[in-house]
Amino acid sequence: MTSLTERAERAAADPQPAAPPIQHYQAPEPGAELDLTDLPAVANDDYPMPELVPVHIAWLRVRRDVRSVGKNDEHREKNQSGREYVKYKFRGVESALNAFGPATLRHGVNIVAVDMQTSYRDTQSSRGSKMRECTVLVTWQIIGPMGDSMPLGKSAGESLDSGDKGTAKAQSLALRALLFNTGLVPTGEPEPEAVDVERGDAPVRSPQSYRDEIVDPKTSPGRLEQISYELRSAGMLHVLVVNEVGDEETLDALGLRHYNERTAPRGDAS
Repeated sequence: MTSLTERAERAAADPQPAAPPIQHYQAPEPGAELDLTDLPAVANDDYPMPELVPVHIAWLRVRRDVRSVGKNDEHREKNQSGREYVKYKFRGVESALNAFGPATLRHGVNIVAVDMQTSYRDTQSSRGSKMRECTVLVTWQIIGPMGDSMPLGKSAGESLDSGDKGTAKAQSLALRALLFNTGLVPTGEPEPEAVDVERGDAPVRSPQSYRDEIVDPKTSPGRLEQISYELRSAGMLHVLVVNEVGDEETLDALGLRHYNERTAPRGDAS
């Protein structure tokens, strides 16, 4: 029986096949035409070979596929008691990629960053933690299936991070801005002009009036969220009031408790 040592020595003595040369991708010059003669067909039925149309037509088709993207992502924060609540909803980077990724593949559109300018500064969070602020201005090139490109576009992004992820976060936000703004993607929400509001001096509400509205069973969970924003803006989150059972409780804790009670599934006593 041949030992492992003998096998290793025999393998070392045998001539090894030469490694194939590394093929480096060469990006085309802006506006240059691509050689599509040897381009293989895509075997995936979901993404067949895109039709060779000018870039502005391909981008219109991408926009046609991406009809709207709702604000389905949630930003959550914790109050002093450690319980989470939804502060606001937004359209995140993943929502943009999930919407535009399949559409750009389907129509043969590529989006590449061709230049990026960055700036940094040291700052701190509202709680005093040391943070690093990053601001980026990215120049993008949208290339169509024929190799032609649209005029270069720019978008900005900024982020705060305590580690080394600030630049990546800012780049992602710049890409999100490019996709949603260049794609003119609606949120599907009511038009801002659907509500007619006359500007005037807002009356200052008392903590007791907020308490009465919070404990009112007719107050909806959505209105409770809005009250939380109003209290935060007015610096009244931690004002103590007498709750519905006669105990002292902050407006923040009172609102969160009623919000959780009114949004809990039926039969859930927690």
